[in-house]
Amino acid sequence: MAFGADPMTRWSLPDPAVYLSTFSSIARAFGGSAFQGGTAYIADGFAGVALWLPPGVGSDEEALMQLFDENVGDDVKEDLSGIFEQMEKFHPAEPHWYLPMIGVDPAFQGTGVGSALMTEALKAVDRDGLIAYLESSNPKNISLYERHGFEVIGEIQSGGSPVLRPMLRRAQ
Repeated sequence: MAFGADPMTRWSLPDPAVYLSTFSSIARAFGGSAFQGGTAYIADGFAGVALWLPPGVGSDEEALMQLFDENVGDDVKEDLSGIFEQMEKFHPAEPHWYLPMIGVDPAFQGTGVGSALMTEALKAVDRDGLIAYLESSNPKNISLYERHGFEVIGEIQSGGSPVLRPMLRRAQ
């Protein structure tokens, strides 16, 4: 439910039934390898989850494309393709940690769960002395990421899509 009101998610999956039946598969394809790699951070009681991908580990792009192809309306597909192309341009080429997804149950948003997840995960990033990268799909979350050292490095938008903001955190 953490993404139930997320602008980009709901733009691409506006039908509530499609969102509810599809989003968990999208989350697994986007960042699910974090569970196998031990880089998924889970708050007590599953109040929130941050899926971090270490250097060299990526999303399951084939599964993502299939899920979007099967579940996204034709009116959104072309714009979504443009978004993915732009995301690739901002994604760092050098070794980095990537946060494809972080979400907090709406009942726990604003209580520090997201900040605690970021703090814990960034220990590994800092231990490695690498940069961290994410794309923020919700403008409400920008201040959280900025408090943890991320900076907005651009804007991604295609057609009628919401704005996605790529963010980078320098090695610390």
